[in-house]
Amino acid sequence: LRGECLPEVLLQVIPVLDPHAEAHQPVVDAAGPQLLDGHPRIGATPSSMSAQSFQEQGYDRDPGSFQLQGRLDRLNDEYENRFGFRFVIFVAGRRRSEIADVMESRLQAAREEELARGLSNVFAIARDRLTRLQPVSQEAR
Repeated sequence: LRGECLPEVLLQVIPVLDPHAEAHQPVVDAAGPQLLDGHPRIGATPSSMSAQSFQEQGYDRDPGSFQLQGRLDRLNDEYENRFGFRFVIFVAGRRRSEIADVMESRLQAAREEELARGLSNVFAIARDRLTRLQPVSQEAR
């Protein structure tokens, strides 16, 4: 799944305000992992991600090291094998080494907890991007 299917998946997931609500669980279980998999891996090859993701993951500030890249690749593999979807987090200016620590700490969580956490972060990313895209109001000028 990549950008071409993302709008359809997003339309299925947006109405789900509470991922733990039993009535919505089939939608979350089906569409949630697809939505998470639409995001690039933490530490993905810069050429494989959007300009926004490139900046959000800090490649413009710190390209990282081979050691860090190896750690991120290993953690991404472990996470995806354990949970069946990608690790998504609202980076918010944190270094990839910090995100690697967070990812490692999440490997012991329950799948349902990680699915809800990941979806919450997808919406945080979307809100942040939307805020940055909105034109400056007349009052702020």
